[in-house]
Amino acid sequence: MGEPVPVREVTGEEVARFRERGWARLPGLVDAEFVAGLRERALERLGRRRDRFRNGFVDRAFGQDRDIARQDEAFGALAMSPGLARNVVRLLTGVRAVRLQVTNLLVKEPADGDGHGETVFHQDFPWMPMDRSAMLTVWLALDDVPADMGALRFYEGSHLHGPLGRSFVREGDDALTQHPWLADLDLSDPFDLEAGDATVHSSLVIHGAPANRRDRPRLSFTATYFDADTLYTGAPYGQTDGLGLTVNAPFDHPMFPVVRG
Repeated sequence: MGEPVPVREVTGEEVARFRERGWARLPGLVDAEFVAGLRERALERLGRRRDRFRNGFVDRAFGQDRDIARQDEAFGALAMSPGLARNVVRLLTGVRAVRLQVTNLLVKEPADGDGHGETVFHQDFPWMPMDRSAMLTVWLALDDVPADMGALRFYEGSHLHGPLGRSFVREGDDALTQHPWLADLDLSDPFDLEAGDATVHSSLVIHGAPANRRDRPRLSFTATYFDADTLYTGAPYGQTDGLGLTVNAPFDHPMFPVVRG
């Protein structure tokens, strides 16, 4: 994987949209031919996923092959791509460099039969043992994702209201149930994605996805990045417990590499 990963630059308009709304759609972010190779690798792994996230509420919504970038060189090359890192630094505000937090190969099986259900509306940040919320996730479609396959939707501007609590902890704890006033915000319209298109969303934006109503799995790759100057708070979290991180110090550990832009 010596060749640079073909990732385009985000535009000024996309940066402005992300900061205003808490998310942005990025058509053609990654070259379609490169993504076709990722899709083939993803399909090979689907039948032997071994690293399921140990949260039953999450498992109802989608399957995960966690830390896929550590296990597969092509996904690793994309996650560590300088072009992707430059984009993330531009999208976030006041950030000089970023670390990679986690990568995932995600699959949402068709809802019929024993498939996955909806992904309830939630925030990502309330789970994190971090002292600041300068964090975002790149969600890349590995195949065409029509809206009724379970494409993400976002409550516009919800990232401006700060941390609103955890979901996936107990029944009925989705963000809208906890905070009915969120329904006063605009909900993004359903949209289709083509392979290589992406969305990017803030760790504070409220987002979710309907069930997959098609007859094939929804395939996507996600990479989450955070401000390299972030300090570790020591809060319990499965990914960081036992790593020996120092409270009130940066995440200087191989699990969280700085991605050079």
